Amino acid sequence: MIEIERKFLVQSQVYKQEATKNTQIIQAFLNTAPERTVRIRIKGDRGFITVKGIGNNSGTSRFEWEKEITLAEAESLLPLCEPGIISKIRYEVPVGNHLFEVDEFQDLHAGLVVAEVELESENQFFEKPVWLGEEVTGDSRYYNSYLSKHATPL
Repeated sequence: MIEIERKFLVQSQVYKQEATKNTQIIQAFLNTAPERTVRIRIKGDRGFITVKGIGNNSGTSRFEWEKEITLAEAESLLPLCEPGIISKIRYEVPVGNHLFEVDEFQDLHAGLVVAEVELESENQFFEKPVWLGEEVTGDSRYYNSYLSKHATPL
């Protein structure tokens, strides 16, 4: 239940040509305390509840527990969330032996595009695609819980 991931800004739209899938995501937070964020997410026609713990010093690893819930349950929980709904399109982009999830934010955060790659260890090698920009792993300004309450840090 430890999630290890690195996060990057995206510097071109080439990822769209390489994507194998894209899905609309709507999400909000029942709790945005850094020690325990609780997220409600609608991903396409599926619902999820996710609990995340505080990250380690580098921001690369943290506890994550996720459970699929019904779409109706997710829709009924959204109104209970703190103000600030995030809307984005997630592109799944295979690169080498890894899958990058590229989030193209909409509405108040239009123009922000962030890529994440999940790893098996913090030092695991992964191929970096040409469209990958500055690394923002551990920069809380790019956490979805932060973005739900603040403007895009561009």
